[in-house]
Amino acid sequence: MTNQPRPDMDHYMMGIAIAVRSRANCLGSKVGALIAVDRRIVSTGYNGTPSGMRNCDQGGCDRCADPRRFPPGTAYDVCICVHAEQNALLAAARFGIPVAGATIYTTLRPCFGCFKELLQAQVEAVRYLHEWAPRDPSLRNEYERLVSAFVSGVQQVTVEDPDRAWAMASARVGTGQAPPGEVRTS
Repeated sequence: MTNQPRPDMDHYMMGIAIAVRSRANCLGSKVGALIAVDRRIVSTGYNGTPSGMRNCDQGGCDRCADPRRFPPGTAYDVCICVHAEQNALLAAARFGIPVAGATIYTTLRPCFGCFKELLQAQVEAVRYLHEWAPRDPSLRNEYERLVSAFVSGVQQVTVEDPDRAWAMASARVGTGQAPPGEVRTS
């Protein structure tokens, strides 16, 4: 038996978020998230269409189905997918689980909407695996205002991600590797 070092809590939780991501059905980026309260997992979520609707790979979302029609970082108003962070918050709410003071672990740094929702739910800390930032540099100050509002901060957790190419497939749409602000499609 090989002795393997015991992972610290951030690495342990991020490993589980990566496992949750395996259920994501988005044709763009695949994202997994979990919410922990007092170092205990209380909810998980992955991105995809709402329950009871056709999944993205079955034609469920027009935005995912035609990435050339909708450039990266646009047309969120016609995307019917729910982000992983949103799904984790909604699952906790559905089952009456309070998340105030929680930490969320997500495989992609949250977007504007998810950051606002996490703050409103009183989540105190965000830990993420892969970088995301707004494409438009003029929006970065507002984005950073949201980031700075988290009581226990927003930090990147570095762990091996053997499925990065699959999970971040939308980063390769078009010509070459897209910049960090262009990888989140759902």
